[in-house]
Amino acid sequence: MKLYLAAAVLMLVLAVHTEAQEEPTLEQQFTKFQTQVKEIADDLTEKTKTTFEQLEKSEFAIKTKNWFTEQYEKVKQKMTETFN
Repeated sequence: MKLYLAAAVLMLVLAVHTEAQEEPTLEQQFTKFQTQVKEIADDLTEKTKTTFEQLEKSEFAIKTKNWFTEQYEKVKQKMTETFN
């Protein structure tokens, strides 16, 4: 009976000792947090860049840019005619 009790206590001590060793230090937690934030920021940056590139190449953006260019040229032409 004492052998079973001693084995149970030994297992309990080993389990507590193992759990205590696995807990990361405050420095390790901050390092992990910093890495996670950097990964999120990098991912967000890449997604934003991709979205803007797709918008820039979209049909809507091209048509809008052309429309503004045409309107600018019309205004420019009318101003030239008015002042000449």
